[in-house]
Amino acid sequence: MTNRLKEKYQNEVVPSLVEKFNYSSIMQAPKVEKIVINMGVGDAVSNAKNLEAAVDELTKISGQKPVVTTAKKSIAGFRLREGMPIGTKVTLRGERMYDFLDKLVNVSLPRVRDFRGISKRSFDGRGNYTLGIREQLIFPEIDFDDVNKVRGMDIVIVTSAESDEESKELLTQLGMPFKK
Repeated sequence: MTNRLKEKYQNEVVPSLVEKFNYSSIMQAPKVEKIVINMGVGDAVSNAKNLEAAVDELTKISGQKPVVTTAKKSIAGFRLREGMPIGTKVTLRGERMYDFLDKLVNVSLPRVRDFRGISKRSFDGRGNYTLGIREQLIFPEIDFDDVNKVRGMDIVIVTSAESDEESKELLTQLGMPFKK
């Protein structure tokens, strides 16, 4: 069973990108390389159970076990020491990446309250897109009753595009709902 979004990319998006940007080969067409989902858990400093909950939620959302990230520096004001676990992240590639992107675009983002589209300005200049989400409840796998604290997350979509324009066109054709 192949992925819907991957088929759409190969059969529709690549030919249209080649035509629009006048590439000499279909291999020049930009593609999504990986998606990194990062969830910072600042309150893990005082309560380690919060980190376990975040890891569990991120596992349900991504379908893959996340890595626990640790503090790089000590910050006395936040009672933070170097090496303390303060977050969790997961990197998706291949089939899981396409599954997640498909779910994000078609199921999760439309569930955001007062959703009018995502910002066009969150590109980094090298063709990567970063999206911040305020609450994990927009994902269908997360059960509202099991959530002890609403947490946000960052979703970074890394593409092989050379410019923001190419990356934006790729994501638009894959169905990303940018603001008009």
